[in-house]
Amino acid sequence: MNRLLITAATTVTAALALTACGTTEPAADAEPEKTGTAITLTDASGATVKLDAPATKVVGTEWNVVESLVSLGVDPVGVADVKGYNTWDKAAPLTNDPKDIGTRGEPSVESVAALSPDLIIATTDLPPAAVKQLREVAPVLNVTSADASDPIGQMTENLDLIAKATGTTDKADELKKTFESKIATGKKALEDAGLGGAGFAFADGYVTSNQVSIRPFTSGSLVGAVSERLGLKTAWKVKGDEAYGLGSTDVEGLTKLGDVHFAYVGNNGDKNSTPFTGVLAKDAVWTSLPFVKAGNVHRLPDGIWMFGGPASMNQYVDSLVAALTK
Repeated sequence: MNRLLITAATTVTAALALTACGTTEPAADAEPEKTGTAITLTDASGATVKLDAPATKVVGTEWNVVESLVSLGVDPVGVADVKGYNTWDKAAPLTNDPKDIGTRGEPSVESVAALSPDLIIATTDLPPAAVKQLREVAPVLNVTSADASDPIGQMTENLDLIAKATGTTDKADELKKTFESKIATGKKALEDAGLGGAGFAFADGYVTSNQVSIRPFTSGSLVGAVSERLGLKTAWKVKGDEAYGLGSTDVEGLTKLGDVHFAYVGNNGDKNSTPFTGVLAKDAVWTSLPFVKAGNVHRLPDGIWMFGGPASMNQYVDSLVAALTK
């Protein structure tokens, strides 16, 4: 699946520092300071980002920050892997025609420079060397890619930071309220259907060299945390990584889940991403699982980005509740 699903948490590199035209330098105050329209922010690396005014020409090097920009009403002028974003993140469709700046792991500095952006927004997944090069082009605002200790809190913290940089804090507040409303409505719907506290497991899977790998989304994942806010009980026993809350297992590992509801997201554009209806359809272990026998396997619609922002999580809540209560 290369990087289509996400930079694997086990290979995530996190770091940032240094300066850019703008400027960026080590500092401590986490609150923005404004003089007129000037904005000063401290990003996830502890660096200070100074802007003369709210950024309008913004480049996003990762899909979650692109989703946040679009949700906030800011059309990014540059996006990493535009085709991939359009395929995997349907919650906040691009409304303009941004320049494709290359891959999420290796954005093209030349392509970014040609756009003369006010601001480049990256995550701590981007290698330090790439960040250093981008800071020679424009100020870089780094947000933490993920935090399994508080995935929803990290999602909203990133949204707030991007909103402050783009002067869209009112819109960010609206998005957060909508998300909380979705959670409350979804939780009630599940309770009314007798599913409050029901065992639940979410995963994605892929096929490489005819071998099926399954990636559990534990309670430390964003999807896992949202599911628990809905009143479901995460059934995974495997441990997730410290950033994304993602684990690793195989078909045999699914036998430890018991009688649960199992949900997943695939993509028709990548047949290797749908083993549950593909190579596993005739697998003896898979077909013997209690939730498979009971018909409690739910494929959610394509285009729900499991590592996105409030827009993707709203889409996830609606789709999951609809699948479990139909």
